Amino acid sequence: MTIINITKWAAPFLALNLFVFSIYFLDKQAARDGRWRISERTLLTLALIGGSLGAVAAQQLLRHKTRKEPFRSILAAILILHGALAAVLIFAPGWRIFLLQDF
Repeated sequence: MTIINITKWAAPFLALNLFVFSIYFLDKQAARDGRWRISERTLLTLALIGGSLGAVAAQQLLRHKTRKEPFRSILAAILILHGALAAVLIFAPGWRIFLLQDF
């Protein structure tokens, strides 16, 4: 992968994860203030579509939903899935053709 291709993927990935972190932050603030909350399904969906690092960072830094099961286990599974996908992209170049086709 060239620097341009890495940037093409890194910038949206970073933006998505910052967005997910901010959503978790808003939910934590709502929990503290007793306001309307963001559903766990929405939080996990945001993690699944690519924001798992932002979600886990928010969970740890904000101490948000660290003891809530099955939320915690599902988020960990999503992070493992994303790690496996990243490993395939890095270490199995033949699969890149199938996974990174231009839409």
